[in-house]
Amino acid sequence: MSTVEVNGTRLGVEVFGGGDGGGGAPPVLLVGAPTMLSWPDALCERLAAGGRPVVRYDLRDSGESATADPAAPAYTLRTLAADAAALAGALGGGRVHLAGVGVGGMVAQVAALEHPGAFSALTLVGTRPVAPGPVDGDLPDHHGPTVKRLFARPQPDWTDRAAVAEFAANGAEIRGDDPAAARATAARIWDRTPAGAAAPVHLANQLGTVFARLDCTPRWRERLPALDLPALVVHGRRDRFFPLGNGEALAREIPGARLLVLDAAATALPPPAAPEVAAAMLALDRP
Repeated sequence: MSTVEVNGTRLGVEVFGGGDGGGGAPPVLLVGAPTMLSWPDALCERLAAGGRPVVRYDLRDSGESATADPAAPAYTLRTLAADAAALAGALGGGRVHLAGVGVGGMVAQVAALEHPGAFSALTLVGTRPVAPGPVDGDLPDHHGPTVKRLFARPQPDWTDRAAVAEFAANGAEIRGDDPAAARATAARIWDRTPAGAAAPVHLANQLGTVFARLDCTPRWRERLPALDLPALVVHGRRDRFFPLGNGEALAREIPGARLLVLDAAATALPPPAAPEVAAAMLALDRP
């Protein structure tokens, strides 16, 4: 684990492998959602084994990145997209393969649109082509009963590691994800939160609530057909938070994009899917 200074802020990063680049193939940059642990170790290791240096990182106000005020962020979605481009430049050696999961997928879409020279390929996992808030009429919204159950639960003490881990496991069960994996990831996120952090910081790290408070304008969905780079859209067939129709829309609107549907997956990217997802990602950078 280390940090990198870009655009006047500190971002927490982790590097997997050095690789030989597979004959000049680019590194892979993984945008967290909001922390880097939304990307399973198993996938990072598979990508690195394929000859790629892999860098995953925390968004602002999460994980080991700089924390200011997650309740009132003084930056926008475009700022986060610019961070991705700046971090790509800091890696050196030309363009990188950008990948985003969940809200990180929204960051990745805007980054690819606004900083096309920084990226060689784009992977979008479990995300949608519009920002948080009201969804477009042709896109499936969050599954109502699932969201109702998620938000009906009493909040844990966000400074209590065990309580937070159990809250995450319960939420995973509601969403159709693996409770044990969610419990372990939540505990790791808690451990990476700065020592002595207040409850709002722990909450932001676990749930990404800071993202809902960002200025995400202007819309970018209508610009997706202008993307000119290899693209992969990965989506869980059982995803109840961003139902599959959102991934299908992305694959339709990005020219030449491949859609990879994970039949056994819900919202989280399950480690057992790592071989298939890594192979599809690595294939994007092959001539």
